[in-house]
Amino acid sequence: MELSVKNSAITSSITLATDTKAKKMKAQGLDVVGFGAGEPDFDTPAYIVEAAKEALEKGLTRYTPASGIPELKEAICEKLRKDNGLEYKQNQIIVSNGAKHSLYNAFEAILNPGDEVIIPAPYWLSYPEIVKIAGGIPVFVETREDNDFKIQIDDLKKVVTSKTKAIVINSPNNPNGCVYGFDELEAIAQLAVEKQIFIVSDEIYEVLVYDGLKHISIASLGKEIKDLTIVINGMSKAYAMTGWRIGYAAAHEDIVKVMSNIQSHTTSNPNSIAQYASLAALKGSGDEIKRMVDEFCRRRNFMVDRINSIPGLSCRLPKGAFYVMMNIKEIIGKSYKGQIIDGSLSFSDLLLDARMVTVVPGIAFGADNYVRLSYAVSMDNIEKGLDRIEEFISELDS
Repeated sequence: MELSVKNSAITSSITLATDTKAKKMKAQGLDVVGFGAGEPDFDTPAYIVEAAKEALEKGLTRYTPASGIPELKEAICEKLRKDNGLEYKQNQIIVSNGAKHSLYNAFEAILNPGDEVIIPAPYWLSYPEIVKIAGGIPVFVETREDNDFKIQIDDLKKVVTSKTKAIVINSPNNPNGCVYGFDELEAIAQLAVEKQIFIVSDEIYEVLVYDGLKHISIASLGKEIKDLTIVINGMSKAYAMTGWRIGYAAAHEDIVKVMSNIQSHTTSNPNSIAQYASLAALKGSGDEIKRMVDEFCRRRNFMVDRINSIPGLSCRLPKGAFYVMMNIKEIIGKSYKGQIIDGSLSFSDLLLDARMVTVVPGIAFGADNYVRLSYAVSMDNIEKGLDRIEEFISELDS
């Protein structure tokens, strides 16, 4: 019995595997501190929940148009106009089952077998796998920590070939928290227009920026780059709606048409109730978002200062999202009770077993000298978890 060769090569999610192990330990009554969270630890705002209840009471539980209800598409157009300076029509919008689904639709729509997609590393672990599912070839470009993990235009030019079909831009970034500025995006946009390369711009962490920075969508830098860009966004991070599974994409109508056709034959419409809840979210005041961002900023500052006070560990101050990439390069080669730490995976496993703290191995993001910590957890757990990490580091043998 032969299974799909292409899809058998798709790897499982290390982040989910780590989370599963931690949850199993918690179920056994163990006091596990988890830094693996990829979702806000805030409740969905009450007005959004009420909108969902109202939709249920009205019986809005039937199929909707496969690419989303018109009212939500119009609200997304208004959001893009107001927040990003982008003009789109409803036929340039598709609503999907989360931003990950939007990414899947996007790559399926633009890629042919053998097309290359450039992905800056460290990268969100699903990018290369989704590219492979769509028949493409991921091409990684290493970034440097001393440049906040942002891709350099000269490094980007070196990997562009005749087979390059797209470049992935994720700003604010998971896992490293970098935020691209205007000049950096303009250089990438100029290259993309010159070479006629698509940009897949993942902007799901858009609202989570700190220190007075402003998120810039690369699609806003001119008509030519806008026509080449697929903007990916969603409700999960901004509105604490991870489980509601609503994402969306904005792009040239020809691209959205293909994406919509794909979705109509795979999942059909996104959840109807979640669409009406998302409509209410986009029409809200945004006060809850500001409070959430302020709290994340407070936690970020504490976590970064605390990590940098632990001998052998270090990290940069992320400018967006809610993750810290902790540098463990000085720890690699040391041992814990006779067990050698030879990379991020063994570091994470030993830390969980010894101190009941979960972090995500950087190897999942193409960066084995790092582990990722999320500060989308309570301040009490951040303090407790970092104390345990310091205790673990102090017990290592050279």
